[in-house]
Amino acid sequence: MLDYIYVFFFKLFVFLVKFTPKSVTNSILNFFAFLAYKIDSRHKKIARVNLDLAYANRLNEKEKRRITKKCYTNLLYNMRDFVENQGITKEKLLQKVTIHNEHFYTEAKKEGKGVIFLTAHYGNWELLPLCMGATYGKLWGVGRNLDSKKMNAVLQKNRNQFNVHMLEKTGAIRGLLKALKNGENVGLLVDQNTSAKEGILINFFGKLARHTPSVALVSRKTATPIVPAYITTNDYINYNITFYEPIFTEKTDNSEEDIRKSVQAQADITQKIIEKKPDEWFWLHRRWKNQYEELYK
Repeated sequence: MLDYIYVFFFKLFVFLVKFTPKSVTNSILNFFAFLAYKIDSRHKKIARVNLDLAYANRLNEKEKRRITKKCYTNLLYNMRDFVENQGITKEKLLQKVTIHNEHFYTEAKKEGKGVIFLTAHYGNWELLPLCMGATYGKLWGVGRNLDSKKMNAVLQKNRNQFNVHMLEKTGAIRGLLKALKNGENVGLLVDQNTSAKEGILINFFGKLARHTPSVALVSRKTATPIVPAYITTNDYINYNITFYEPIFTEKTDNSEEDIRKSVQAQADITQKIIEKKPDEWFWLHRRWKNQYEELYK
């Protein structure tokens, strides 16, 4: 029954996006973002804990509230773009984006192997892989299925456009290794909390946090460069994808230290991007839960 409720509201949202002028839709989305901010006390607290841990007194109360409110706005506008991208042509999709520092990718690709794109839940992270697949060919990612089977089918259909292929989290490493061996690209979001069993401790915004070593492990095993790529926007119409200097995972006799250095470098570039424009990161996730669980209660 719950599945059908999700589908009903999604179709209602699709109708709104497709048959309402954008100026009207903007007002509606802004209203619902404001409403969500007002009534969603649980995630509002999570965002506040995260912002306090990351910035302490470097940001004032007003700015922290503004960033939290923007999280809800980002989600709704990203949902609208998700709907608009269903069945979109490659030409129209790529008209939305401008790619910067592309030489970091082309240089890494000269090795004749695949490349690992590193990104985060930042900006329009669902649009990013579609553009990567449409521009550079087959792209493999890892994703968790939604609890709703019907909505998961909608999500997968959208993600599988333009050469994008998703692997289940369980056993994904084998698929990623195979893809890179075949010269295909891999894209992974690695900015969320993990359990002590799955992650290693690194420094993130001056605080200890658990971070998945999966990208570093794959990079080290295959000698594949990691190319950070992040997407951002100022108007939810035009998007900028920017590549950054590749991260190379060393392969010395000390594998543990090789992985730690690579993972720390990944966390460092993500922090750098967030600090440039913090209102585009997904602050509603309990990023430091592994080390500061009591703060989120």
